[in-house]
Amino acid sequence: MTSPLTPSAAPSPTVRWTPRLWGTLLVLCAAMFLDALDVSMVGVALPSIGSELDLSTSTLQWIVSGYILGYGGLLLLGGRAADLLGRRQVFLVALGVFALASLLGGLVDSGPLLIASRFIKGLSAAFTAPAGLSIITTTFPEGPLRNRALSIYVTCAATGFSMGLVLSGLLTEASWRLTMLLPAPIAVIALIAGLKLIPRSERDRTHRGYDIPGAILGTASMLLLVFTVVQAPEVGWATARTLLSFLAVAVLLTVFVRVERRSPSPLIRLGVLRSGNQIRAQLGAMAFFGSYVSFQFLVTIYMQSLLGWSALHTALAFLPAGALVALSSTKMGAIVDRFGTPRLIVAGFALMVVGYALFLRVDLNPVYAAVILPSMLLIGAACALVFPSLNIQATNGVDDHEQGMVSGLLNTSVQVGGAIFLAIVTAVVTANTSESSSPQAVLDSYRPGLAVITAIAVAGLLITATGLRGQHTRQTTILVAKSEDVRDDERQREDERVAARD
Repeated sequence: MTSPLTPSAAPSPTVRWTPRLWGTLLVLCAAMFLDALDVSMVGVALPSIGSELDLSTSTLQWIVSGYILGYGGLLLLGGRAADLLGRRQVFLVALGVFALASLLGGLVDSGPLLIASRFIKGLSAAFTAPAGLSIITTTFPEGPLRNRALSIYVTCAATGFSMGLVLSGLLTEASWRLTMLLPAPIAVIALIAGLKLIPRSERDRTHRGYDIPGAILGTASMLLLVFTVVQAPEVGWATARTLLSFLAVAVLLTVFVRVERRSPSPLIRLGVLRSGNQIRAQLGAMAFFGSYVSFQFLVTIYMQSLLGWSALHTALAFLPAGALVALSSTKMGAIVDRFGTPRLIVAGFALMVVGYALFLRVDLNPVYAAVILPSMLLIGAACALVFPSLNIQATNGVDDHEQGMVSGLLNTSVQVGGAIFLAIVTAVVTANTSESSSPQAVLDSYRPGLAVITAIAVAGLLITATGLRGQHTRQTTILVAKSEDVRDDERQREDERVAARD
């Protein structure tokens, strides 16, 4: 029997969504919301965690980096596992692990156990994220329905990130443990609802074995890359350890590519990357998230360390950007249908560049409404345009049995881009730090970092802008084809009129 949520039975764009369709989407959105919520909440809680557990600054870093390591390192494997083992099964099992790890993180009394719980949460998110995205792309048919669903789905990530900043400021006042425990009950509720609502998905019975060597090489290369980038600012970019680690990553990736070319059932089918739209989506995702997470990191330090704002005050300063994304979520599907993903991505990157550039005006006594708020609104509008469009562009035109693979690849680009560019920006700020500890000297060390962030967004704009020419060419081809069809129809009608007179 066919599930009412399978592509063959999905409603047409003119049919209203059923309650079960909405329920399925809400469960998937809850998982994405939790991923983003968890990332943003832990940052504000770090000082309290370090004080209570007596942790050094380097150990505190691994509370954040442990999550990134598990998430970014295993996304490729998570995406392919969803295709081969069943999207529903992988999603629900990983969501259950996420709930248990959240509970563990709120109860532990030692730094190593807390880091271990964060790594497990990242690992589980590496499976829920691509599985959830591929469930959407195989449940909602390509076109207006999928565009609307994806715009709502990815908006939940931005909303979760923004709300996490505010909630962490409130919860940390009571106890940092609440920031760790909060995702647990939400994950359990989503898990129970998912058992009833998410459609069953069959395992891929046609694949020719499992790509075990590819899984090992892909996972090892991503883990080592993220680990090296995270550690580089602390141990030094030019040290033998860092350089040898990057060399090992290059060797692993080279062997991985060779294995994938010969594998009958590859972890990543390299032919997918022959598409210009796919490459632009992956590179755009790296530039988009890498620039934003670096901006958020620097601005948070600027507001709390230099301006003396509280955690809650800082969170509220970011809130307009998240609110703008949330309010636009229901409209983004229709906007994508009308303008297409290439135009929206380019427009969003242009807004992002302007927003980052405007923030270079900040000083030690900024007027929020005149200096900071314009940047936040522009960046919020950029996020609303770019993130849904990147997800839609990456998954359009991909067969159902490869949706998990592409979803994992896109999420890997997001996480690796965030790790790499954040490390680069941190290194630039460190290199420009002077011996003087005056507030003005500290602010001056931040400006080169903000300039690099702006440059990353400019690179994303230039890369994605190349897609506009291809879109124009395709539209011209379609118009020419339609014109020829019209002329053929007119000639056929004329021939019929002549034949009728004769």
